[in-house]
Amino acid sequence: MSKQILWFLISLETSLLTGAINQRRERFFEIVLEALQIGLMAGIVIFLDWLLIQKGGRWLQGKIHQFNQKQQDWFGLGFSLLRLGIRIFLWVSLISWSLRSIETFRPLQRHVNNLTERIGKQIQTLFTTPFFQLGRTEVTLGFVFWIVFLSIMVFFVSRWISEWIKQRILIQLRVDRGSQETITRAISYALSLIGFIVVLQTAGIDLSSLTVLAGVLGIGFGFGLQSLASNFISGLTILLEHPIKVGDFIEVDGLLGTVEKISIRSTVIRTNDSQYVIVPNNRFIEKNVVNWSYGSPDSRIHVPVGIAYGSDTILVTEALLSAARQDPRVLTNPAPSVWFRKFGESAYEFDLLAWIDRPQDSEPIKSALNFLIEQELKHRGIQVPFPQLDLHVKDIGGLRALINDSPSQQLTQEDSSTVLRQKAARVKKTPALAELLRHISYFSRCTDSEIRMLIELGHRQFFPASRVIFREHDEGDAFYIVLSGAVEIRSERLDQILATLHEGEFFGEISVLTGLPRTATVRCLEDSTLFVVNRETLQKLLQVHPRLAEEIANELAARQQVLQELGLVDANGKSDSSLPPLFWIRERLKTLFSI
Repeated sequence: MSKQILWFLISLETSLLTGAINQRRERFFEIVLEALQIGLMAGIVIFLDWLLIQKGGRWLQGKIHQFNQKQQDWFGLGFSLLRLGIRIFLWVSLISWSLRSIETFRPLQRHVNNLTERIGKQIQTLFTTPFFQLGRTEVTLGFVFWIVFLSIMVFFVSRWISEWIKQRILIQLRVDRGSQETITRAISYALSLIGFIVVLQTAGIDLSSLTVLAGVLGIGFGFGLQSLASNFISGLTILLEHPIKVGDFIEVDGLLGTVEKISIRSTVIRTNDSQYVIVPNNRFIEKNVVNWSYGSPDSRIHVPVGIAYGSDTILVTEALLSAARQDPRVLTNPAPSVWFRKFGESAYEFDLLAWIDRPQDSEPIKSALNFLIEQELKHRGIQVPFPQLDLHVKDIGGLRALINDSPSQQLTQEDSSTVLRQKAARVKKTPALAELLRHISYFSRCTDSEIRMLIELGHRQFFPASRVIFREHDEGDAFYIVLSGAVEIRSERLDQILATLHEGEFFGEISVLTGLPRTATVRCLEDSTLFVVNRETLQKLLQVHPRLAEEIANELAARQQVLQELGLVDANGKSDSSLPPLFWIRERLKTLFSI
């Protein structure tokens, strides 16, 4: 009996041990299987993370390169937030699935669920507890977050719509840059305001209940934020009235630059040194603003020049105009001019006035003109004086004794004359334009003011070799003075060369004065520079100085050979017309030049 009990106990212990081992083996396999399931799900999450974020991010970045830099920044911020949200969603989903599906984590799931439920209730209480009553609406933290979220969405949507209108409509219609920015800003602000009002109405806020609050904010806005209010209203004025636009070159309080951006509070200006200056909008309303681009971009620049007393003012005028016409950025119409400002303390003060069509390049053009003026003045021997001060010495005897006792060697009068002659020999003497004009018999009796006007209204023109200046039977619209090079005068009717003209000689004046066609063809034998005086220039001169027309008529009437070549008189000096040559020429001048 005892043996049977012992055997039974041994069998029972063996079966229990075997069952425990089997249970442990089964539990081990269950844990391994659960680990494999977690690993598989983690792999799926990692693959989705790589597919959606890495590959999708590269594809999206490639697409947003077509937008401008500011839009790329906004897209980059939105993509970063989206990527963070996707990652949180994937890993939270993995943890939630593990807690629900894995047997081992089920006790932990109950604790997590209890903790989550308590936190959720606290958050719900926090977001649903009203702070105050606004009309019939209770303002809670959740309500504030919802309003803020919708307002941000309205802001982004309004900006996207305004940029889409700018890119797809305004640019296609070739609207100028300033108008594009103004229309875009106005649409963006209008959509934002309308959207914000719609959000408040949708949220159940009665806007009439905000009247008192708006009045209080208005008082604070007016007193505490005067500067901001002034800039805000000034920004609206600029956007509506368009006194300045994006792309305009302006000057305000000594600040020169191009308008890059106009916002509701300030304006961004890029200076010529590529520095960006943020200027409050009220300065454009309260200060004097020079808008170089308003209307026409053509503007006139002033280049002051001081000349030594005793200099030939006509020669100075010629030098300054020659310098202005050498710069291709200076416009020929309107033509540059020279003003004699005043008699300064130590110099004649002139102003060179030149017209340009790129006001943003005014400073480089002034610099280039100063270089050219220095060269022209040096070429003509015109001096730019140093500041001078006159001293009146009462006791000259002591000063003379001091000079005589000085050990320094003084140049003798003969040595000084030699030095001056050597300096004069080094300077190539070229005839002044005023002298060349006086060599023309018709202008030999012109006053200095008349000669100066001819120089100011005429212009230099370069002609390459073999270039035909005008042909026989062409209309006479200008006469020419050869400044350099050589030209050939040829008669097509006679088929022979009539003359060859060189530096200082002139041609073409008869056709201009009489209005008759050209009697010969003129061609450049080499590269030549000519001074051109056209009919409009002569008309202005004769209208200002009608006396000159009478002298030209007398001079031309006295040239019998010229009149015979023109067919106005015969060999005996008799006219075929009913009027004498002088009267015919006089009437011709009055008709041609409206004098």
